[in-house]
Amino acid sequence: MKFVKKEFNDTLEIKKSKFIAYLSPYSDFKTLMQRLKDEHPKARHFVYAYRYLNEFDQVVENSSDDGEPKGTSGRPSLNVLNGADIINSAVIIIRYFGGIKLGTGGLVKAYSDAVNLVCSNAQFFEYKKLTTKDIIIDYNQLGKVEYQLNNLNIKIINKTFDSNVKLTLQATQEELDLFKI
Repeated sequence: MKFVKKEFNDTLEIKKSKFIAYLSPYSDFKTLMQRLKDEHPKARHFVYAYRYLNEFDQVVENSSDDGEPKGTSGRPSLNVLNGADIINSAVIIIRYFGGIKLGTGGLVKAYSDAVNLVCSNAQFFEYKKLTTKDIIIDYNQLGKVEYQLNNLNIKIINKTFDSNVKLTLQATQEELDLFKI
């Protein structure tokens, strides 16, 4: 699975209709939609699709045709995200109608092509499920442990100094399994 960390956009023109696709992290979806509606007040349709992992590691997905004929825009856009194994990301496609009707097949192809175009130019990162783990070490072990964690790309997200040192670590389970004190 893969995801984007920032916003990307691209434009596709088909029979005088303009399709402007924006791909962004799912966390930015609502603010991006509001911004695009403010920036494009004359656009006819704001079609969207998104996929994200919830707290139970289940994929949640949704889409909207936003006034286009049922099943011709939102679902095909979602299918592109699903087929490319993209999660924690959202796509919004703005359509300016060019006066020529595309038909249902034409709309499915246009929206799918617009999402494929923005995805082909986006930078993706591999999704890894992160786990946190607390460890307690002696002060004299701290330097050695930090060096080992750095080499394993395990992130220290918190340090508490008491009679011992408590480190809160974050990494994939596989990376944490490689770590030995």
